[in-house]
Amino acid sequence: MRYNFDVPVDRSNNLAAKFDERKNKFGREDVIPLWIADMDFMVAQPIMDAIQQRASQGIFGYTSRPVSYFESVCDWQKRRNHWEIDRDLIGFNLGVVPALCTAVREFSEEKDKILFLTPVYSEFFDTVEKWGRIALTSALKEENQHYTVDFQDFEEKLKQGPKMFILCSPHNPVGRVWSREELVKMGELCLKYNVMVISDEIHSDLMLWGKKHIPFASISEAFARNTITCISATKTFNLAGLQASTTIFPNAEVKAKFEGFWQRLDITRNNCFSVVAVEAAYRYGEDWLEQLLRYVEQNILYVKEFCDENIPQIKTYFPESTYLMWLDCRALNLGGDALVNFMVNEANLGLGDGRAFGTDAGFMRMNVACPKATLEKAMNHLKQAVDRLVK
Repeated sequence: MRYNFDVPVDRSNNLAAKFDERKNKFGREDVIPLWIADMDFMVAQPIMDAIQQRASQGIFGYTSRPVSYFESVCDWQKRRNHWEIDRDLIGFNLGVVPALCTAVREFSEEKDKILFLTPVYSEFFDTVEKWGRIALTSALKEENQHYTVDFQDFEEKLKQGPKMFILCSPHNPVGRVWSREELVKMGELCLKYNVMVISDEIHSDLMLWGKKHIPFASISEAFARNTITCISATKTFNLAGLQASTTIFPNAEVKAKFEGFWQRLDITRNNCFSVVAVEAAYRYGEDWLEQLLRYVEQNILYVKEFCDENIPQIKTYFPESTYLMWLDCRALNLGGDALVNFMVNEANLGLGDGRAFGTDAGFMRMNVACPKATLEKAMNHLKQAVDRLVK
């Protein structure tokens, strides 16, 4: 089936956080929302069919999870990433962030240090600090709009005795797909200093430009024994509102401890729609995904070329994965809240504030998973605002 991602979708009656929360987040309701990481695209038809068929049954009681649900996860990982997973070591969770929170809560103590690389998805800070742990960060090195790990600093931070390292792979917001060499070096250092790895791989299906994802736990048996991996179909297939993710554990003991927390809350089941949607996505959604990725690539190229030609004050980082673009706006010389105010009130854009990702002022994150017409409108607003600023 051929999908048309140019078709706009009216989300005004969708209860979409991206739209309905604009007033609260940005102070006004008319900004073009390019912040939260979901997509303004209809999901794959097989997913729609599965949900509609389930809805037509007209009864939505407690829902069991069939064996085929986790089998679809295993089949997907084997087909896409050449990773063979033991089905007995897979668990359900409401989302990757809840899974990260659970790992921090169950496998560390208050005041323990938790290491991660910055700039990074802002919820990493919340995940650590709201449980009374201490965020220990190692800043990525940046050169020519490309980020790499500062391994000297990374090892120095490991020497401080963090309880765990939360890896973002691929990395949000800078879009890096870590090479095997980089992953091996991170993993070997974590083994050397006896630091558990929690690998957030929620963006791992959103590979661009022919890049291939390497699941961290697939690299070696030693890595697998030291890693909890968090994945989800919801980011890949735009299903975040259905709240479902998958956690892969190193052994049965770790799985039991992790899942014990959710069992005490009596949260162990999918809702009736996520159970069919996730399986349909993994079984039949690949064609939609491949078309989506090509569309996202063209949107990225459009934003980059537009900035290069029309707004040279804003430099773009070229993501190797995800539909998120990291924008360096430091040449606009707008410090503190001034850059956010400029984007909202002058450019009429709702973007992600770079400071929330653990970096200095001057950076913004833009979600380009929307029809190109939306991006064209947004970029023209931005150009006009910058022209007024620098004239």
